[in-house]
Amino acid sequence: MSLDINTMNSLCLLRLSAIGDVCHAVAMVQAIQRQYPQLKITWVIGKLEYQLLKHLPGIEFVIFDKSQGWRSYFHLHKALKGRRFDVLLHMQVALRATLASLAISAKVRVGFDRARAKEGQWLVTNHRVEPLAQPHVLDGFMGFAKAIGVSDLTPHWNIPVPKADTEFAQSHIAEGEKVLIICAAASKAERNWLPERYAAVAQHANNKGYRVILCGGPTALEKALAEQILQACSAKLDNLVGKTSLTQLLALLKRASLVLAPDTGPAHMAVTQGTPVIGLYAHSNPGRTGPYLSQQYVVSAYQEAIASQQSGEVKWGTRAKGEHLMALISVEAVIDKFELVVSDTQTSA
Repeated sequence: MSLDINTMNSLCLLRLSAIGDVCHAVAMVQAIQRQYPQLKITWVIGKLEYQLLKHLPGIEFVIFDKSQGWRSYFHLHKALKGRRFDVLLHMQVALRATLASLAISAKVRVGFDRARAKEGQWLVTNHRVEPLAQPHVLDGFMGFAKAIGVSDLTPHWNIPVPKADTEFAQSHIAEGEKVLIICAAASKAERNWLPERYAAVAQHANNKGYRVILCGGPTALEKALAEQILQACSAKLDNLVGKTSLTQLLALLKRASLVLAPDTGPAHMAVTQGTPVIGLYAHSNPGRTGPYLSQQYVVSAYQEAIASQQSGEVKWGTRAKGEHLMALISVEAVIDKFELVVSDTQTSA
């Protein structure tokens, strides 16, 4: 159902996590801002995700800190007590988001269509977006903008970065320098490519005149994977894993020539900066969760993996299961995509 919000003044957006998903949501919310610049927007967001987006213009953020357990719902209710929004965009299918939405008072409550409104979401909404058979996550989010009358759904991103973080990136990547950034780790170890294969691609890039920087978060898993890549590669690599904030990482990704990553948040962060991404996929369908503007550079073993596990029609969001699926992706296939990115970049220059 399409809604006209020209007479409305306030909108609440509920999307708590994760990094990649909130990057998609930024394109949606900024499409709304272009059409309805007078609309006051409040975004209920996760604590980590807020660190990336806190400088977005024209948005009030309310942090939902899930680490506080049941108290997180109490704090959200307290933060929004006495407020009533004209419209709520309930954009997260998760039980904690459904429960969090109970603290948000809104006349119009927009959720996913019935097929996608899982975890009880349909119980707490009164309007639904148009159903889409096989959407990318970003396109699914844009359905919320369309539901409230936004006509230009072309994704654009403006995620401000503090000056100090821009200068940090400039100090690590010189203007015009050819740099491959590898963000090697996903949130689950099974979605990570093999360290010796990352090292082989890094060596190839280095031989082609690219400096290679390893980036990622501060977890033990990410640091261990980076060390394994360093040990497996004879070329000199710069290791910034665990040494950047999210906005510093965003600034680095903007200055990179290209990015190599599995199904992880930094891949989508790079998309917001217009940097080509070689995405590595085996567990999830890249048509749904791949780097939105770099689908032509995806190396996917998903179809092979899912075909070995299921027969007949496979639901769009189905994940392939197994600890060693990423081994289906060869070094040669990734190097071919590397060369394609280099060729396309030279052609467009």
